[in-house]
Amino acid sequence: MTTDFADFNALRAAAGTELGPGDWITIDQDRIERFAEATGDHQWIHVDPVRAAAGPYGATIAHGFLTLSLIVPITQQVMTVSAASAAINYGLDRVRFLTPVPVGSRIRGRVALTEVTEVPGGVQVHRRVTVELEGAERPACVADAIARYLS
Repeated sequence: MTTDFADFNALRAAAGTELGPGDWITIDQDRIERFAEATGDHQWIHVDPVRAAAGPYGATIAHGFLTLSLIVPITQQVMTVSAASAAINYGLDRVRFLTPVPVGSRIRGRVALTEVTEVPGGVQVHRRVTVELEGAERPACVADAIARYLS
C-alpha cells in the first residue's frame, strides 16, 4: 500500500512511522547482468553462474550496489509526496549490506521516516530503508537515505 503525502505537514506528522512492506522484487540474472553492464562491475561472483556455483554462495549474487539502487523503487512503492514539485536524492548517511542476495531470490522493503526538517524551498526527509530478503533472518541491506522534497 502506498501512502501519499498531499502536503508537507502530513509528511512532518509522519516522522517516526514505518511504511511498508512493499511488493516483492525478484532478482534474476538478467537484472544482475544489466547492472554489471551499466556499472562495469563484472566480478565473477555476479556474472559467472558456473564459477559462482562452486563459490561461497552456490550461485551468483546481486551486487551490493544493485540492492542499494533498488531503494528508489522500494521507497516509491510505499510512499509518494504529491505535495512536492520535485524529489531529489540528497545522500546517504549509512549503508550496510548484511546478507547476500542470491540470484532468483526476492527482496522487498520497509521505510521508516526518521526525521523531517525544513530546508529552503521544501523539506528534507531522513529515511531508514530496510531491504528484506525472503526467507532470511537478517535484511539484505539497511540504508539511511536522505531525500529533499521541494514545493
